[in-house]
Amino acid sequence: MLTKKILKAVLNVKHTAIDDMKILPDGSFAIMVHPTKGEQCRCGICGRKSPCYDKGRRQRSWRTCDWNTNKVYIVADEPRVDCPEHGVVTAAVPWAMHNSRFTKEFEELATWLAMNCSKTAVASLLRISWNTIGPIISRMKNKLDPDPSKRFVGLVNIGVDETSYKKGHKYITVVINHDTGKVIWAHEGHGKTIFTKFFKLLTKKQLASIKLVSGDGAKWIQECMDEFCPQAERCIDPFHVVQWATEALDEVRREAWREAQKKAKAEPKRKPGRPTKDTPKKDTTAKDLKGSRYALGKAPEHLTEKQEAQLAFIAVSDKRLYRAYLLKEKLRLVFQCKDVETAKTELDGWIKWAQHCRIKVFVELQRKIRRHYDAILATMEYHLTNAVVEATNRKIKLSIYMAYGFRNIDNMLDMIMLRCSDIEVRLPWEHNLVLPVEA
Repeated sequence: MLTKKILKAVLNVKHTAIDDMKILPDGSFAIMVHPTKGEQCRCGICGRKSPCYDKGRRQRSWRTCDWNTNKVYIVADEPRVDCPEHGVVTAAVPWAMHNSRFTKEFEELATWLAMNCSKTAVASLLRISWNTIGPIISRMKNKLDPDPSKRFVGLVNIGVDETSYKKGHKYITVVINHDTGKVIWAHEGHGKTIFTKFFKLLTKKQLASIKLVSGDGAKWIQECMDEFCPQAERCIDPFHVVQWATEALDEVRREAWREAQKKAKAEPKRKPGRPTKDTPKKDTTAKDLKGSRYALGKAPEHLTEKQEAQLAFIAVSDKRLYRAYLLKEKLRLVFQCKDVETAKTELDGWIKWAQHCRIKVFVELQRKIRRHYDAILATMEYHLTNAVVEATNRKIKLSIYMAYGFRNIDNMLDMIMLRCSDIEVRLPWEHNLVLPVEA
C-alpha cells in the first residue's frame, strides 16, 4: 500500500488507482492503473457521463515523464462509451487528454521545451518523434485556451500586419491588442478576405468599441474598416511612411548611379602606359553613388565620418539626389513634432515641396501621402504605432527559426498564440508553487 501511494505521488495523477507495476525488458517501467469510479464512463471529448459501450479490445499505454534515464508508461484498459452528443468514443482518462498517447504532465513539459528550444532538441531530450511535437503543441493550446473569444472583449485599439513565414510568398496575418500588447488572432494568408474573417468573429458591440486601427498603407485594411467599423480611425505607422520615402530615395540613387555609369563609359579610354601629370583622373562618381545607400538612409545624427563625407560629395556632385535626401529627412522630422498642429503645417509644407520637386518618384509619393493624409495625422495625434506588431512579427520569425520550420500551418499558429498571446505555459511542477503576495 505504501508503494502505491509513493507511485501515485511520483506520477502526480489524480482520480487514479494504482494496480501494479512491472519492469519491461527494455528497462522501462509500466504502471498499471484504472480511473476511480467517479471518473469512469465519461466521454473523451466532452467529459460527460455516458453509458458504457464496451470494455475495450486491448490495453493502452501513455508515456509520462521519465524517471532518470528510464521511460515510464501508464497502462490501463481502453473502454468506449456511447455519448449522446459524440456517439461511440474512447472513454476519458484523468491523466491524459483525448486522442493523446502522452500524459498531461509530459505534454506540458514538451510544450514548454518547444517554446524555448528547437524541435530537434526537444525530440532528442524526450526521446519522441519530431513530428509528434506539433500535435502536442496544438493539444496544449486547446487545453490552455478553451475560449479564444475572450480576447475580443473590450477591444479599443488594435493593430494588424502580415508577415512571411516561408519562402514563396507564404504569409500570415496577425492582429494585436495595443492595450495589452498581446496577439489576439492569427490566420494563414493576407488581404481583405483574411481580415474579414477576424471582424466576423466579433459581435456588434465589440465592433462598435473599436476606436483606432493601426497598420501599413494596404488598401484592404481601410476597406474592411469601412465595412465593419466605420467609426474607427486608422493610424498609419510612421515607420512605413518613412520607409516609403527611403525606397523612393533609393530609386533616385539607382537612377543617378546608372547615369554616372553611362557617363563613365562614354569617356575616352586612357592610352596604355604611365599617365602624364595633366591626364585627368578616372571618374569614380558611379562607384561612390553605389556605396552611398546606407549614408542616405541613416539619420544625420547617426552618420559616421565616412558617411558624412559621402553626403558632402553627393551635395556637390548630384543636386537632384541630394534634394531627394532632404525630402526624406524632412518627412522623417514631421513625425517628431510635439503637437498635431505643428505636424500638420510641416506635412502640408512637405507635400507642397514634393509636388514641385521635379523628381517623379517623390511626386508619386506625395500623392500617396495625400491619400493617407488623415491616417498620418491620426497617428501623430494618438501616438499609436505598429511597433508592437513589428516586434511580434520578429518573435514569430524567431519561433519559426528555432523550430527549423513547421510542416503544419495549424501547429505553427498554435505556437504563435502560445508565445505571443496571454496564454501562460508552465512547467508541470510550477502548478504547485505558491507565488509570493506583493505588498
